[in-house]
Amino acid sequence: MSSYVRPSIDSPAFHDADGQVIEYGNRWGGSPPEETYSVDTHPERFAPLHTVADALIAYLRDTYDVQLSEGEEMAADLLHPAPEVVRAVRIRPNDPACAALTFVFIAYPGIIMHAGLLHDFHYPICGCDACDSHWAAEANELEQQVLAVVTGHYREGIERGLRPWIEYAFAYPDGASSGRSRASDLAAERLKSVTPILRNHSEGWAAWPHAAADS
Repeated sequence: MSSYVRPSIDSPAFHDADGQVIEYGNRWGGSPPEETYSVDTHPERFAPLHTVADALIAYLRDTYDVQLSEGEEMAADLLHPAPEVVRAVRIRPNDPACAALTFVFIAYPGIIMHAGLLHDFHYPICGCDACDSHWAAEANELEQQVLAVVTGHYREGIERGLRPWIEYAFAYPDGASSGRSRASDLAAERLKSVTPILRNHSEGWAAWPHAAADS
Protein backbone atom coordinates (compact mmCIF):
# COMPACT_ATOMS: atom_id res chain seq x y z
CA MET A 1 0.00 0.00 0.00
CA SER A 2 1.49 3.34 -1.02
CA SER A 3 2.16 6.08 1.51
CA TYR A 4 1.07 9.67 1.24
CA VAL A 5 3.60 11.98 -0.38
CA ARG A 6 3.15 15.75 -0.50
CA PRO A 7 3.10 17.01 -4.09
CA SER A 8 5.92 19.22 -5.30
CA ILE A 9 4.94 22.85 -4.74
CA ASP A 10 6.68 25.90 -6.15
CA SER A 11 6.39 28.34 -3.25
CA PRO A 12 6.32 31.94 -4.48
CA ALA A 13 8.35 34.68 -2.83
CA PHE A 14 6.71 37.74 -1.28
CA HIS A 15 8.32 41.12 -0.75
CA ASP A 16 7.96 43.90 1.78
CA ALA A 17 7.61 47.61 1.01
CA ASP A 18 11.40 47.87 0.59
CA GLY A 19 11.52 45.05 -1.93
CA GLN A 20 13.09 42.56 0.48
CA VAL A 21 11.92 38.95 0.49
CA ILE A 22 9.73 38.26 3.52
CA GLU A 23 10.99 35.24 5.47
CA TYR A 24 7.66 34.03 6.80
CA GLY A 25 8.03 31.96 9.93
CA ASN A 26 11.26 33.71 10.90
CA ARG A 27 10.39 37.39 10.95
CA TRP A 28 10.35 38.22 14.65
CA GLY A 29 13.12 37.43 17.07
CA GLY A 30 10.91 38.42 19.99
CA SER A 31 7.46 39.95 20.22
CA PRO A 32 6.10 41.16 16.87
CA PRO A 33 5.57 44.91 16.39
CA GLU A 34 2.17 46.16 17.56
CA GLU A 35 1.28 47.42 14.09
CA THR A 36 1.50 43.88 12.66
CA TYR A 37 -1.51 42.59 14.59
CA SER A 38 -4.73 42.28 12.58
CA VAL A 39 -2.77 43.10 9.40
CA ASP A 40 -2.70 40.40 6.73
CA THR A 41 -0.37 41.55 3.97
CA HIS A 42 -0.11 38.44 1.77
CA PRO A 43 -2.91 35.93 2.46
CA GLU A 44 -2.26 34.45 -0.99
CA ARG A 45 0.85 32.80 0.48
CA PHE A 46 -1.44 30.10 1.85
CA ALA A 47 -2.68 29.02 -1.61
CA PRO A 48 -0.49 25.86 -1.53
CA LEU A 49 -2.75 24.53 1.23
CA HIS A 50 -5.42 23.92 -1.40
CA THR A 51 -2.94 21.82 -3.38
CA VAL A 52 -1.98 19.83 -0.28
CA ALA A 53 -5.64 19.22 0.62
CA ASP A 54 -6.32 18.05 -2.96
CA ALA A 55 -3.48 15.55 -2.65
CA LEU A 56 -4.72 14.29 0.72
CA ILE A 57 -8.23 13.80 -0.64
CA ALA A 58 -6.94 11.82 -3.62
CA TYR A 59 -4.75 9.68 -1.36
CA LEU A 60 -7.57 8.91 1.06
CA ARG A 61 -10.00 8.14 -1.77
CA ASP A 62 -7.59 5.72 -3.45
CA THR A 63 -6.21 4.06 -0.31
CA TYR A 64 -9.13 3.52 2.06
CA ASP A 65 -12.60 1.97 1.98
CA VAL A 66 -14.55 5.22 1.93
CA GLN A 67 -17.37 7.14 0.31
CA LEU A 68 -16.59 10.59 -1.04
CA SER A 69 -19.21 13.32 -1.37
CA GLU A 70 -18.46 16.70 -2.89
CA GLY A 71 -20.48 19.90 -2.95
CA GLU A 72 -20.61 23.17 -1.09
CA GLU A 73 -23.43 21.76 1.03
CA MET A 74 -20.86 19.49 2.71
CA ALA A 75 -19.56 22.59 4.48
CA ALA A 76 -22.62 22.25 6.73
CA ASP A 77 -20.57 19.66 8.64
CA LEU A 78 -18.63 22.53 10.18
CA LEU A 79 -19.62 23.69 13.63
CA HIS A 80 -19.73 27.30 12.46
CA PRO A 81 -20.35 28.69 8.96
CA ALA A 82 -17.23 29.16 6.86
CA PRO A 83 -16.56 32.36 4.89
CA GLU A 84 -16.50 32.16 1.09
CA VAL A 85 -16.58 28.41 0.58
CA VAL A 86 -15.24 27.44 -2.84
CA ARG A 87 -15.25 23.66 -2.43
CA ALA A 88 -16.17 21.08 0.20
CA VAL A 89 -15.42 17.35 0.26
CA ARG A 90 -16.61 14.82 2.83
CA ILE A 91 -14.78 11.49 3.15
CA ARG A 92 -16.69 8.96 5.19
CA PRO A 93 -15.24 5.51 5.95
CA ASN A 94 -17.63 2.64 5.37
CA ASP A 95 -16.87 1.44 8.91
CA PRO A 96 -18.97 3.56 11.33
CA ALA A 97 -16.35 3.04 14.05
CA CYS A 98 -14.11 5.45 12.12
CA ALA A 99 -14.15 9.24 12.16
CA ALA A 100 -15.15 11.00 8.95
CA LEU A 101 -13.27 14.00 7.55
CA THR A 102 -14.63 17.01 5.70
CA PHE A 103 -12.30 19.37 3.86
CA VAL A 104 -13.66 22.87 3.26
CA PHE A 105 -11.69 25.08 0.89
CA ILE A 106 -12.17 28.80 1.50
CA ALA A 107 -11.29 31.68 -0.78
CA TYR A 108 -8.98 33.31 1.78
CA PRO A 109 -7.20 30.89 0.78
CA GLY A 110 -7.15 28.25 3.47
CA ILE A 111 -8.61 24.96 4.64
CA ILE A 112 -11.04 24.15 7.43
CA MET A 113 -11.19 20.47 8.32
CA HIS A 114 -14.03 18.91 10.28
CA ALA A 115 -12.83 15.74 12.00
CA GLY A 116 -15.20 13.28 13.60
CA LEU A 117 -18.30 14.85 15.10
CA LEU A 118 -17.45 17.93 17.12
CA HIS A 119 -14.20 19.51 16.00
CA ASP A 120 -13.09 21.93 13.30
CA PHE A 121 -9.44 22.66 12.58
CA HIS A 122 -8.29 25.76 10.69
CA TYR A 123 -5.24 26.10 8.47
CA PRO A 124 -4.16 28.74 9.14
CA ILE A 125 -5.82 29.63 12.43
CA CYS A 126 -4.64 33.19 11.86
CA GLY A 127 -2.71 34.62 8.92
CA CYS A 128 -1.92 38.04 10.34
CA ASP A 129 1.58 39.46 10.01
CA ALA A 130 2.17 39.15 13.76
CA CYS A 131 1.46 35.40 13.77
CA ASP A 132 3.93 35.07 10.88
CA SER A 133 2.71 31.66 9.79
CA HIS A 134 4.23 29.88 6.78
CA TRP A 135 2.10 27.71 4.51
CA ALA A 136 4.47 24.75 4.91
CA ALA A 137 4.07 24.72 8.69
CA GLU A 138 0.29 24.77 8.26
CA ALA A 139 0.52 21.95 5.70
CA ASN A 140 2.63 19.90 8.11
CA GLU A 141 -0.07 20.17 10.75
CA LEU A 142 -2.88 19.41 8.30
CA GLU A 143 -1.13 16.28 7.05
CA GLN A 144 -0.18 15.17 10.55
CA GLN A 145 -3.72 15.49 11.86
CA VAL A 146 -5.33 13.83 8.84
CA LEU A 147 -2.99 10.84 9.07
CA ALA A 148 -3.59 10.57 12.82
CA VAL A 149 -7.34 10.32 12.17
CA VAL A 150 -7.05 7.67 9.49
CA THR A 151 -4.64 5.53 11.52
CA GLY A 152 -6.91 5.51 14.58
CA HIS A 153 -5.01 8.01 16.70
CA TYR A 154 -7.78 10.56 17.20
CA ARG A 155 -10.16 10.79 20.12
CA GLU A 156 -13.10 13.05 20.97
CA GLY A 157 -14.98 13.25 24.21
CA ILE A 158 -17.51 15.22 26.21
CA GLU A 159 -16.70 15.79 29.86
CA ARG A 160 -19.65 15.24 32.16
CA GLY A 161 -20.83 18.00 34.47
CA LEU A 162 -22.96 21.11 34.71
CA ARG A 163 -20.59 23.00 32.39
CA PRO A 164 -19.02 20.24 30.31
CA TRP A 165 -15.98 20.56 28.07
CA ILE A 166 -15.61 19.12 24.58
CA GLU A 167 -12.19 17.58 24.15
CA TYR A 168 -10.01 16.15 21.40
CA ALA A 169 -6.62 14.47 21.29
CA PHE A 170 -4.26 13.41 18.51
CA ALA A 171 -1.39 10.96 18.99
CA TYR A 172 1.58 11.18 16.62
CA PRO A 173 4.71 9.05 16.24
CA ASP A 174 6.71 11.87 17.82
CA GLY A 175 4.24 13.30 20.31
CA ALA A 176 0.64 14.37 20.82
CA SER A 177 -1.67 17.38 20.84
CA SER A 178 -5.00 18.06 22.47
CA GLY A 179 -7.51 20.79 23.15
CA ARG A 180 -10.85 21.58 24.69
CA SER A 181 -13.70 24.06 24.39
CA ARG A 182 -16.94 24.74 26.24
CA ALA A 183 -19.89 22.60 25.20
CA SER A 184 -22.06 25.70 25.58
CA ASP A 185 -20.44 27.06 22.40
CA LEU A 186 -22.28 24.45 20.33
CA ALA A 187 -25.92 24.01 19.39
CA ALA A 188 -27.66 21.95 22.07
CA GLU A 189 -29.35 19.64 19.57
CA ARG A 190 -26.10 18.81 17.84
CA LEU A 191 -24.43 18.06 21.13
CA LYS A 192 -27.31 15.86 22.28
CA SER A 193 -27.33 13.83 19.06
CA VAL A 194 -23.64 12.91 19.16
CA THR A 195 -23.21 12.33 22.91
CA PRO A 196 -24.17 8.63 22.89
CA ILE A 197 -21.98 8.00 19.83
CA LEU A 198 -18.91 9.49 21.50
CA ARG A 199 -19.57 7.55 24.69
CA ASN A 200 -19.37 4.39 22.60
CA HIS A 201 -16.01 5.57 21.24
CA SER A 202 -14.47 6.78 24.48
CA GLU A 203 -11.17 5.07 23.67
CA GLY A 204 -10.95 6.86 20.33
CA TRP A 205 -12.00 6.42 16.72
CA ALA A 206 -10.86 3.30 14.87
CA ALA A 207 -8.32 3.17 12.06
CA TRP A 208 -9.78 3.42 8.59
CA PRO A 209 -9.98 0.11 6.70
CA HIS A 210 -7.97 -0.05 3.51
CA ALA A 211 -9.66 -0.43 0.18
CA ALA A 212 -9.82 -3.96 -1.17
CA ALA A 213 -7.03 -4.76 -3.62
CA ASP A 214 -8.12 -5.08 -7.23
CA SER A 215 -8.54 -8.69 -8.18
